[in-house]
Amino acid sequence: MKGIELSKAFFEEYGKPMLENEFSDLLPYLSAGLFGSGSECFGFDDEISTDHDFEPGFCIFLPDEETVDRRSAFLLERAYAKLPKEFMGYKRNMLSPVGGARHGVIRTAEFFSDKIGSENGELDLSGWLSVPEQALAEATNGEVFFDNLGEVTKIRAGLKFYPEDIRRKKLAGNLLLMAQSGQYNYKRCVDRGETAAAQLAVFEFVSSAISVIFLLNNNYKPYYKWSFRALRALPKLSLEAEIMEYLLTSDNDGDNAEEKYYSIEGIAADIIDELAEQGLTQAICGDLEKHAYSVNDGIEDAEIRNLHILAAI
Repeated sequence: MKGIELSKAFFEEYGKPMLENEFSDLLPYLSAGLFGSGSECFGFDDEISTDHDFEPGFCIFLPDEETVDRRSAFLLERAYAKLPKEFMGYKRNMLSPVGGARHGVIRTAEFFSDKIGSENGELDLSGWLSVPEQALAEATNGEVFFDNLGEVTKIRAGLKFYPEDIRRKKLAGNLLLMAQSGQYNYKRCVDRGETAAAQLAVFEFVSSAISVIFLLNNNYKPYYKWSFRALRALPKLSLEAEIMEYLLTSDNDGDNAEEKYYSIEGIAADIIDELAEQGLTQAICGDLEKHAYSVNDGIEDAEIRNLHILAAI
């Protein structure tokens, strides 16, 4: 069973009745769900995932202390801790008196402040440029089981994806890195016999290409170890995953190097086609660098457009 399914089943059987029976006066202000850190919040968990931080747990989100005071929060946490210690064959983790790191009673403002540095989910230009993408993914993944106040849902909706100008800035920077590492430096490293440097160029190209593909799908890229798994599930350009896996796992000598160079150009061509399909570039060529600057030129906000092209990387 997937972790989020386990969590929701535990909530429906024990959590929801507990809240309705013991905290009916607080229900209008509460939210519950499972999202944040952990493979189960992305639906990527498997048998290996159960060796740590895997349990039938969920989160109860509270508004500010003026709405739900500290004593009520303490009573909620104590009630949560008293829920059955085992469910469907899985044991719950021990909670400290002030709550668990991933489950239990959490102030909404504290959760989002911890993830993205903003209690209400609002980010200025500096925030959008500096918050790690995986943190934004964790703030918007998983599932909200119920949200009577609507605060959690509203914040998550505002963080659903980058504003368009930020998306373009990140696209431009990553396209430029793809051009430098894959279309230019890879072959030069191979020609010099620097196979290790060539593989570093491949890594830079693949890393930037993955970022570009997530951006073109309007989807946050998760933590690196899940990026390929998430990439394969995207609606656009997901087939590039197999080619990029080949690039990362093959040698850089002989015919292999030539095949890898053509694979790099093939990925670049597919991405250029998608850029054109979305109206993101006006360039007409196979040079990713020119497309990078064309994407940057399309940014409406002059302040963002005039930032260094790598400012969002």
